[in-house]
Amino acid sequence: MHQCPTAPPSPPTPEPPAALRTAARVAAALGACFLVLLVLVALRWHPLLAVDSRISRATHRWAVRDHELTHVFRVLTDWVWDPLTMRLLAGAAAVWLVWRRAAWWTALWLAVTCALAALVQQSVKAVVARPRPVWPDPVDSAHYAAFPSGHAMTATVVCGLLLWLLHRRGAGRALWHTAVAAALVSVAGVGVTRVWLGVHWPSDVLGGWLGGGLLVAVAVLVYEWPRNVRTRLPARRRR
Repeated sequence: MHQCPTAPPSPPTPEPPAALRTAARVAAALGACFLVLLVLVALRWHPLLAVDSRISRATHRWAVRDHELTHVFRVLTDWVWDPLTMRLLAGAAAVWLVWRRAAWWTALWLAVTCALAALVQQSVKAVVARPRPVWPDPVDSAHYAAFPSGHAMTATVVCGLLLWLLHRRGAGRALWHTAVAAALVSVAGVGVTRVWLGVHWPSDVLGGWLGGGLLVAVAVLVYEWPRNVRTRLPARRRR
C-alpha cells in the first residue's frame, strides 16, 4: 500500500531567555507581596498597625534625644536620597546613554519608567490615603499620604534600573561592587531615615521597597520582551 509522506516535525519552541524568566518570577513574587501589604494597610489590620506604632515610637524617642544624628539623617533624606536627586541621577544616566552610546530606546525606557514610578506612587497614596505619624514634638515634616514611601520607592526604582543596566552591559568587577554597595546603602538608608524622622510608618517603607522592586522587574520584562519575540519568530523560507 502507498503510504502518505509524513510531515516533518515542527521545530521546538525556544524557551525565553534566563533574564526574562527571572524578571517574570521576581515580578510575580513582589507583586503578590505588595498586594498583600496594600490590602493589610488599607484594611488597617491591627497587628500590622501595632508593630508600626511600636517601632515608630521607639525611633522617635531616639530621634528626639540624638539631635546630631537626626540632623545628619535630615540632610541625607532631603538632599542625597530624596526623589529629586534620584530622578536627576536617572536623567544624567539617560543623557549619557544618548550621548556616548546613542542608546535612544534605553534612555527613553529609563525615563519613562521613572516617570511611571512617580505616577504609580502618587496614585496609590491617593487611593489608600493613609495618615502619616503625628507627634507632639516632631523632628521633621512631610506632605501627601503615607503609603507607600515615595523616597523608598524612587530610590529602589532608580538604583534597581541603573544596577540592571550596569550588569547587562558587563560592568567591571570594581565598578559593579561599588555600585551594588552604593545602591544597598541608599535604598536601605533612605528607609531608615524616613522612619527615624517620624514621617513614615515602617510598613510605608516596606511598601516603597516592594513597589519599587516590582516596577523594576516589570520594566526589565518590557525591555527584554521584544527581543525575545523576535528570536521566537520562525525564519521565513527562501523562495
